[in-house]
Amino acid sequence: MAKNIVVYHQPGCPPCHSAMEFLKQHGIPFTHKDITEDDAALDELMALGSRSTPTIVVGEDVMIGFRKDELLAMIAK
Repeated sequence: MAKNIVVYHQPGCPPCHSAMEFLKQHGIPFTHKDITEDDAALDELMALGSRSTPTIVVGEDVMIGFRKDELLAMIAK
């Protein structure tokens, strides 16, 4: 069963762009939420205990920042 993946991002965030590009290049579907344009997304981000972007949610797991190997492990788990 595929896991739901959400990337919380904002403009001018190179790691955010890298994370989303990495997922696209690997054909991994995800939802992206711009916290500067979506107040509900900002509320969700803060509810996760994060104030940083990118914050990536894979199922129940949360990664603050972007680390390729860790992200792939979260997806494979």
